[in-house]
Amino acid sequence: MRHGKKVNHLGRKTAHRKAMLANMASSLIEHKRINTTVAKAKALKQFIEPLITKSKEDTTHNRRLVFAKLRNKYAVSELFREVAPKVGDRPGGYTRIIKLGNRLGDNADMALIELVDFNEIYNPKGEGKKKSTRRSRRGGKKNATETAASETTAPKAEEKSSKDEE
Repeated sequence: MRHGKKVNHLGRKTAHRKAMLANMASSLIEHKRINTTVAKAKALKQFIEPLITKSKEDTTHNRRLVFAKLRNKYAVSELFREVAPKVGDRPGGYTRIIKLGNRLGDNADMALIELVDFNEIYNPKGEGKKKSTRRSRRGGKKNATETAASETTAPKAEEKSSKDEE
């Protein structure tokens, strides 16, 4: 029975597992989404979510704690510079796991793990193109003639005022 065993060892020794999770977390921070197996994605989610929570408060102590886990100073700087401001108001749940199906070679369950705030498709709040509605062409021509007419009348008024001053 597996009473009280919360860690999925992923069939690896401790040092190998920690190094693999650190590398996967660095890749996730750099690329914002990665493809992996479902088991590794779930283990990575447990590994990276506390690090993102620590990155919300930019102190030297938190940077050192995150660097001790990630072991990559470029990933740490990107986490604190780009990722943390975007997730600042989110209380948790920084990653999303999307199941992709089975891998052809060994039939392993595959998944896409991504940072939630960096996906514009799922986030309707994200800045996107404003929808344009179809308008009749007549309205555009009418507005164009009105603006042209107002521009031609404006210089005549200026000419009259300059003549009055003389």
